[in-house]
Amino acid sequence: MSYFPGSPRVARRISIVTGHDLDSQCLSLSEKSYCFLYVSNSYRRQSGTAHNSLDHCAQGGQFRTPTDTPLASMKHYKIPNTDLAVSRIAYGCANLLGWDAKSYAADALAKASRSIHCAYDSGITLFDQADTYGFGRSERALGEILRQSPGLRNKVVLQTKSGMDFSTPDGPYQLQFNCSYQHLINSVEGSLSRLGTDRLDVLLLHWSDALVEPEEVAKAFDELKRSGKVRYFGVSNHTPGQIDLLKKFLDQPIVINQVRLSLGICGLILEGFSNTWFMNTDLTDHCHWPGVTGTLDYCRTHDIQIQAYSPLRGGLLNPPTEASPQIRELSQGLADIAQKENTKPATLALAWLLRHPANIVPVVSSTNIERLRENCAADHLTVSRDDWYTLLRLAALIKRDNPAT
Repeated sequence: MSYFPGSPRVARRISIVTGHDLDSQCLSLSEKSYCFLYVSNSYRRQSGTAHNSLDHCAQGGQFRTPTDTPLASMKHYKIPNTDLAVSRIAYGCANLLGWDAKSYAADALAKASRSIHCAYDSGITLFDQADTYGFGRSERALGEILRQSPGLRNKVVLQTKSGMDFSTPDGPYQLQFNCSYQHLINSVEGSLSRLGTDRLDVLLLHWSDALVEPEEVAKAFDELKRSGKVRYFGVSNHTPGQIDLLKKFLDQPIVINQVRLSLGICGLILEGFSNTWFMNTDLTDHCHWPGVTGTLDYCRTHDIQIQAYSPLRGGLLNPPTEASPQIRELSQGLADIAQKENTKPATLALAWLLRHPANIVPVVSSTNIERLRENCAADHLTVSRDDWYTLLRLAALIKRDNPAT
């Protein structure tokens, strides 16, 4: 008896796609459920009645086929000085499995797989990793997901980061930076092994290293490029001066700078107003920043893509009881505009970043399917100039003892 009574052509299509019929013991029930939803959706797409792009992901299935394409489209940006076109929202894997070094259980991998595939089905094609995420477990899990999904690797852009030495969960906490030649080479070899791939599309230096010797970075980049193990290079958390120092020695262009940026932590945007009437007349008594870097304008001038990690950080979505009145006021302003636009505050906060002409790419990282759905909806929302500046003015009133938090 078939698990799914219904259209015989759906059953035949599943048989063609998977190589098994619906009664086969080679497919688990969740795989059969996923196949049924996927193939049924393909017919609905042809008739214009497809489910929302993430609906089938919420069912819990993780089985994929080599011929899958995203169920939803998303606008793309071309990364300058590359042949890479990427979705204008990226998926970050920092929280894919949590932060410990223990081996992960099958259910944890299944949840991670649902997150990756739902991001892909929402139109996301850029996946951001780091060798330190979960002490290597995150890269290893993504590698396993790619192995279970033949053909997916060639449809996405894999980006990872190197340049940090992280203590293990069992040892004393310590964090230091290491952009030496040997560390970068060893780190990439480890990432390639865990991800199960022969190449990284992009490698970023995770943080600036006070002891960096740019000649060693250049040597490592040359070797990684020549061997085909890394296609393009970028940085994260770097200032214009630090980028210029690297560029003096590199033969490869710096194509990305990934920075912490959100509506709630928007100093990199606000610093552009430090000497303007907007700041001097209205907000002089409120604003507080560590210094002007000009990072956004520098990256725009030098054709460097800006990626924003922690794009929803800042306490705006669910302000804690100890939140300042200014944070609560911004949170309420965000909620009011979201209600007016019939959208969610998280969607609006991400669309606020996307509205900036620097083509900022927010890196979202939720493992909650419904929240991921809300995040990706930002691609279809355009924030008006009036609403954008209303939110910026409220954000500018927030004082932070540590501007990075």
